[in-house]
Amino acid sequence: MTDVQERAEVVVVGAGLAGLACALDLAEAGRDVRLVEASDGVGGRVRTDVLDGFQLDRGFQVILEAYPELRRRVSMKDLELRPFYPGALVRVEGAFHRMADPGLEMADALRSIGAPVGNFADKLRVARLRQEVLGGDPERLLEAPSGTTEELLLGAGFSSGMMDRFFRPFFGGVLLDPALQVSAKLFRYYFRMFAEGTSSLPSAGIRALPDQLASRLPGGVLRLEHPVRAVTSSRVELEGGGSIDAEAVVVAVEGPEASRLLGDHVPDPGSRGVTCLYFDAPESPVGEGILVLNGEGPGAGPVNNLAVVSDVARSYAPAGRALVSVTVVDRDSAGTEDLEADVRRHLATWYGGQVTEWRAVRQYRIEHAQPLQTPGHMEPPRRAVRLDDGLFVCGDHRENASLNGALASGGRAAREVNRALS
Repeated sequence: MTDVQERAEVVVVGAGLAGLACALDLAEAGRDVRLVEASDGVGGRVRTDVLDGFQLDRGFQVILEAYPELRRRVSMKDLELRPFYPGALVRVEGAFHRMADPGLEMADALRSIGAPVGNFADKLRVARLRQEVLGGDPERLLEAPSGTTEELLLGAGFSSGMMDRFFRPFFGGVLLDPALQVSAKLFRYYFRMFAEGTSSLPSAGIRALPDQLASRLPGGVLRLEHPVRAVTSSRVELEGGGSIDAEAVVVAVEGPEASRLLGDHVPDPGSRGVTCLYFDAPESPVGEGILVLNGEGPGAGPVNNLAVVSDVARSYAPAGRALVSVTVVDRDSAGTEDLEADVRRHLATWYGGQVTEWRAVRQYRIEHAQPLQTPGHMEPPRRAVRLDDGLFVCGDHRENASLNGALASGGRAAREVNRALS
């Protein structure tokens, strides 16, 4: 890269969901925008690789169709969404037991009352919690006083069986915290999103979401493979030389990188990591598009949850094959052959000898999958996006770790920029 100097009204650093939303809103407001991205594609952590005919999302990711920001910004029809079954299969006592969402699958929910996942009173408590979070603006759930999710659920009277066999593996996988020390306000928000709509996969992979947003950017706005060395309120300096001067700069990268670029303005929000392993199987071990949970605890093995994503969206695997996605949470030594062996041993207790026929396709270790979201980290629920005259920041670490939170923070930053430049 040569030492080219350029000028724009606004430069947005990072083409993840927050950066895309911010750049789109600024462009629609008539601003002269540049969106610079270090990698070879848009989406940040929301990307899909294609290998040997398999669509591999970078970590197990789903779209919650009830997300208000998502519904406002994208064409859900064009995403060609394929829904999961609204519930889960829970592995308990050597067998699989179906847990269904009573609001979406009432008949199955009634049949699952006797499953050894909590007790009858727990099922009533779930229905009561569902009613508490529904109704009114969902944003109110993020404003309420909050302790931890574990404190909320124990305070509501849920049994240890319901906690360990359902809430810890299910929401531990969503929030990447099986200990459930995440802020209860975020749990309530997610609980509502699951209650209001289905969880789905786009036919083209999770990449379809950022790709749709990027397709609406005016020509000349997006610059891929433009890593950034440093930023000020009026300049973005690129690695290898070159810079872009601007009236406003928006840093729209993940928390640790935002902290590197912005220093004391944005303390590192911390990280929760996760590992996703993909296997190519001759046939699906599940036979339906449903999430499978380890309800027997970490002592049984490293797998937190599993899904045969090609049972949900057939396009995820070539004809005649099945793509198995396995999620491991809270394992520091992930990314090694030992982890794959441990996962295979664990899944052999679920599915028997067929697991030996599965071919490992790829393993993703995402060190910063989400920022920390304990009660202290979630105050205030929306962190400032305007840092200084001309300097702004957005990303899930300013809102909450969800697709909706990233998009919302990008929109909020764009509004602040427009206000500052008007």
